[in-house]
Amino acid sequence: MNDEQNLAGAVTRRQAVAGIAIAFASMAAGSRARGQDQQQPAREATAARPRTSLHYEVDYKAAGQRIYELLLDPKQFASMTGRPAEIDASNGGAFSLFGGLILGRNIELVPARRIVQAWRPGSWEPGVYSIVKFEFRDHDSQTRLVLDHTGFPEGDADGLDSGWKGHYLDPLTKFLA
Repeated sequence: MNDEQNLAGAVTRRQAVAGIAIAFASMAAGSRARGQDQQQPAREATAARPRTSLHYEVDYKAAGQRIYELLLDPKQFASMTGRPAEIDASNGGAFSLFGGLILGRNIELVPARRIVQAWRPGSWEPGVYSIVKFEFRDHDSQTRLVLDHTGFPEGDADGLDSGWKGHYLDPLTKFLA
């Protein structure tokens, strides 16, 4: 049985999407209320052109290798997020994050420099993937994480934006503090 069938057996896709959306929205609202919403998408949607990409640049007080390892080590990732993770940290290796809510494969891995992944929420139609690229750039005495998420379906930008902030960027800040 594959991950999607396991997930479908536990909850319906609609229930999972609704739960994720509620969780992301509440985390984003809480973050804004605390004045800690420092990561901003570089592109804004226009009425005629919905967003299908997100871009973030965030500085962390850690070496690029440390962030690279944190994103690819299942134990460290689970410790950072508080949710189960299975990650094959090799080129072509599969991953299942947040207990199977996010699925994908590593497309390109360049230690301490770049991670490129085919990435999808389990709620998307089978076979639909987007591309996520993490780049690690030395910046002063820190590492600038440049995160680009492209190719996702129109209408998903707000939920994905909240998810990146609440499940990756903010937890990375806290974990590396």
